[in-house]
Formats: sequence, C-alpha cells, structure tokens
Amino acid sequence: MNRREFLRGATLAGTGGLMGVRPSRVAAEPPPETTKLRLIKTTSLCWAPQYVAEDLLKAEGFTDVSYVDMPVGQPVSRVLTGGGADISMNFVGPNLVRVDQGDPVVFLAGAHVGCFEVFGGERLRKISNLKGKTVSVTAVNGTEYVFFASIAAYVGLDPRKDITWVVHEVDEGLKLFAEGKVDAYIGFPPRTQELRARKIGRVIVNSAADRPWSQYFCCLVTGSREFVAKSPVATKRAIRAILKAADLCATEPDRVARTLVDRKFTPRYDYAVQMLKELPYGKWREYDPEDTIRFYALRLHEAGLLKSNPQKLIAQASDWRILNELKKELKT
Repeated sequence: MNRREFLRGATLAGTGGLMGVRPSRVAAEPPPETTKLRLIKTTSLCWAPQYVAEDLLKAEGFTDVSYVDMPVGQPVSRVLTGGGADISMNFVGPNLVRVDQGDPVVFLAGAHVGCFEVFGGERLRKISNLKGKTVSVTAVNGTEYVFFASIAAYVGLDPRKDITWVVHEVDEGLKLFAEGKVDAYIGFPPRTQELRARKIGRVIVNSAADRPWSQYFCCLVTGSREFVAKSPVATKRAIRAILKAADLCATEPDRVARTLVDRKFTPRYDYAVQMLKELPYGKWREYDPEDTIRFYALRLHEAGLLKSNPQKLIAQASDWRILNELKKELKT
C-alpha cells in the first residue's frame, strides 16, 4: 500500500467513525441496485457535502462515483433529466422553474442554508434601491437571475421591468462590479469570501444570516425521477452519505476544507474553511424542505417566473419518505 492509498483508507475510516457509518446497519439493508453514481460539480463551493461524500458513498456500496461538470447557466434538473447525472444538490429556485415547465425530477431532502450574498456598489444600499439599476448575471433565467429576481419581488420590485440585466461570465461580472460598471452582484462561495477579503462593495443581503432567506434551504438534494424510481435503495444510500457529509462540514470545517483543497475542488483553503464556518450545514434535521419550496414558489410567482402554485409543485416533485427515515436513523 502506497502513501496515497494509506491516506485514502485513513480518511474513509475517519469519516466512517465520525459520521456514524455502521457496517452492520448498511449490510442489513439490500445492496444498491447500481454501484455507479454520477453527481454534479459546479463552481460554487457551497456544495461541499456532495464533494466530500465520496468515501461515505463508497462505504454505502458505490464503487464508481464520478462528478460531472454542470454547464454554466443551466439548472441541475436539466442535467439530471438529460441523463448526465443521477442525483445532486441543487439551487432550489432555478429548479422549481424547470419543474414548473415539466422536468421530471424529485426533491428529496434539504441540504444547507445560506449560499448566496448580494453585494451593492456605491449607489446601492438596500434591495429596493435596485430599481433602474444594472445587475450582472451569467444567464437570463439562470441561477443568479432567479435568486436575484426572488429577492427583488419580495420587496415589491418587478424584476422584468425595474432592473436592467446584463449577461456576463461569472468572473467577468465580478470584474465589472469591482470596476463600478454594474450596480450589484450576487455571489456564491468562494467568490463571496473573495469580495469581502478584497473589500469590494458592501453586503446588502446575506442569506446565511438575514431573514427571511436564512430560514429556508437554498439547496436541496434532487434526483432524476427515473433514477429514484429504478433505484430506491441506491437513492437512500446516496442521500444518507450526503447528509452525513453535511454534518461533517458542520462539525469538522478545518478537516473538510483540507479535503476540498486536496481533491482540487478549490485552491484556497482559507476561503473554504471560512465558508464552512459561516454556513449552517447542520440544519437539515431542523428545517422543513417543503417550507422552502413553498417560500420560493411564492416569490418566483410574484416575479412572474412560475405558473404553478406551491402545493402543485410539492405534490408533483417531492418525496420526503427517505428523509424522514434518515432523520430517525441519524439522530445526533
């Protein structure tokens, strides 16, 4: 056994013991219908539980775990329904829009709270000041746009009329904001940590701390309807690994940050550990993901992005049975 294999084995043993992986319990369950699992990778670091869950997933019986890059501007549901991945954490807003349009995915569990922050320039001190201002997003109806639109609608603005949207690649948008050429920027880790470190703009909404955003998940765990129907045991095992990894993010941020760097999900340990200590990853037991769908569905309806009412979306695209089982099984 070489050093890399030894360290990998030590990591697996450590995460297994810390997060309560009990071989007897896992062995007592039926084996997963498939040992292959494809997850999604994005530039946002807040999906850390998914990125550090690999060893836990292998303890659950998945021998082939891979990460698929998500195209910029596309919601998770499009990748899942297109057959590119099986299950993934997701930003709830954009995927509600896609579900309303018919994407066959299933919301399965809450993942974490507080992934986005809105930064304002000199002319923007609160969300209501957005009227007549310019905001950079990577795509109209993309992740940044949908979150921004829901925030604007919450304070009475019409995002279709009151805000000028300009489309730029993420880093170009950040550059334009730093130069004062756009009025606001919505960021996700690690760019939020970078903006604060560089003292660019001011935070006017922090979804990890500011109500009402801090009372709801920003990300849910979602599966392809086909995968969930064909592989219910594998689905439960995958969710269990991701939720245990979320607990690990909450209790061992330094260790998780080092893993994120070692596995090349980010080059900056300092930004990673800062994010892990700021975001409340341990809330998956406490918050109700159905409340999250209801909240964002109402906001997005106000913004003109949804036609369906919350109860229709909940009935059409959610299944909390596995989550309820795991809440009992994984008691702190």
